[in-house]
Amino acid sequence: MKKITVFLVTFFLMVASLRAQTDFTHADTLRGTLNENRDWFDILHYTLIINPNIEQHSLDKSRVNWTAKAVKATSNIQIDLQQPLEIDKIEFAGLIPTGKGKELEWIGHKTLKFTREGNTAIAIMDTNIAIGTEFQLDITYHGKPREAVRPPWDGGWIWKKDANGKPWISVACQGLGASVWYPCKDHQSDEPDNGMDIYLKNFEGLESISNGRGYSFEGERESSAHWKVRNPINNYNIIPYIGDYVHWFENYKGLKGDLNVSYYSLREDSAKARAQFTQVPKMLAAFEYWFGPYPFYEDGFKLIQSPHLGMEHQSAVAYGNKFLNGYLGRDLSGSGWGLKWDFIIVHESGHEWFANNITTKDIADMWVHEGFTNYSETLFTEYYYGKEAGIEYNFGSRKNIKNDRPIIAHYGVNEEGSGDMYPKASSMIHNIRQAMHNDSLFRSILIGLNKDFYHQTVTSKQVENYISLKSGINFSKVFDQYLRTIQIPSFAYSYDEKEKILTYQWKNCIGGFDMPIYLDFQGKSYSFLPADYQPQKRLIKEANFDVKAFTERIQKLYLVKIEQVSL
Repeated sequence: MKKITVFLVTFFLMVASLRAQTDFTHADTLRGTLNENRDWFDILHYTLIINPNIEQHSLDKSRVNWTAKAVKATSNIQIDLQQPLEIDKIEFAGLIPTGKGKELEWIGHKTLKFTREGNTAIAIMDTNIAIGTEFQLDITYHGKPREAVRPPWDGGWIWKKDANGKPWISVACQGLGASVWYPCKDHQSDEPDNGMDIYLKNFEGLESISNGRGYSFEGERESSAHWKVRNPINNYNIIPYIGDYVHWFENYKGLKGDLNVSYYSLREDSAKARAQFTQVPKMLAAFEYWFGPYPFYEDGFKLIQSPHLGMEHQSAVAYGNKFLNGYLGRDLSGSGWGLKWDFIIVHESGHEWFANNITTKDIADMWVHEGFTNYSETLFTEYYYGKEAGIEYNFGSRKNIKNDRPIIAHYGVNEEGSGDMYPKASSMIHNIRQAMHNDSLFRSILIGLNKDFYHQTVTSKQVENYISLKSGINFSKVFDQYLRTIQIPSFAYSYDEKEKILTYQWKNCIGGFDMPIYLDFQGKSYSFLPADYQPQKRLIKEANFDVKAFTERIQKLYLVKIEQVSL
């Protein structure tokens, strides 16, 4: 009977986890898959020369140069650029075999023919590129890019004006993709290894800002601001900011020495910004403690007021929280602790470690970005207000869990999973921490993730396996339960007050679910290793044992249901 029950529960869990199948299109596959026109080369560097036309809400003649390395036999080249932007010209330069042994010759400024299909272009390569050698594409384009309707959730260009009527411009494109405004290989798995150079048109009375560090120069591009990123970077993180900005900076004494920290606010908001942005050093102190050194010392850290709520743009974090603590003045956890600090400063900056330093290859695994960063809010709260405050904040955040569909989505079609990748994945991480019952070990794993996957793109499985390996506990069933189903496991129990026997097991779970339970309660430490659908018994020797308060404490520490049953 037990085998039949486990089979039926597992079957129905699988059915519940399968959301209504989405009709994925060829365009979804082109965007989400490393096909034969994408997988044969590795992007090393981008140079962007961007000429916004503020009056027309368009891009005048702009250029993007790719430097890439051939790692496989040559095929055609997929270039992602979303309509209605238009490609004018594609030029190739690189080393090609001469046909005489290993002899190579350089070909420069060769115009390539191309075809357009929706939001992609296919450049026709009629010659082979020597494997292991570098080549360049120079793409000229123009047009009126998509405008964001509700940024940052609905992406595109943002053309606004500040309170003084001056232009205030930026872009938000996470999920939608950087190809909404410049031609690129729009796939998270391939970041430019050697960073980017951004030349952004200057406008009188305005500042043109982007990622990395600013450089001054003379000559051909003196009408542009030059920003240089020295580290690998996600495509969607490269962002222009244009406005009447006031700038100030400080040096932060961090784990790797002096970190240049710069701030940009609109002129009319500079007094409020100078007061609110003092939270940045506190954020850096907390996160360098929990996660290790800030990952981009070479590029500095900037917090820039933006015409939308906020986004984790690497080394140029977007801020639009109206200089309020909480999330636009609200505590998303309802615990009270979320009003002690500015949500956007903490959350979006936390992404510098999880999303920007460690990036998922496929957006189906975005929980690695959002789950860990959501949990960074708990860790920040704990760092400054104590462990119990962190527990209360994390517990309160669970009210935002929907359990509508699995956190991990379909691979290869540019699909994100449930929004539960924020609070539910965060609670899962909190479960794992409690199950380890060793905060020093847990912290070392967070630091180790950022060290061992430094500036890398990863899969969910890599992160899952790393945590299991370093903790010495096989958490594979825990990850499967919380990331790949919509079921919340139940800690099912009964308590015989006369005999002082607590009987317990896991229910409403996948087969083999075996998450350990550790907790301190009324001055004593308890540990349990419940099994799935297999009742176990424990003699409780403590006098006046309050089983209701005991199970409530389990539920506060772990994202589980509590079910009193007859066992």
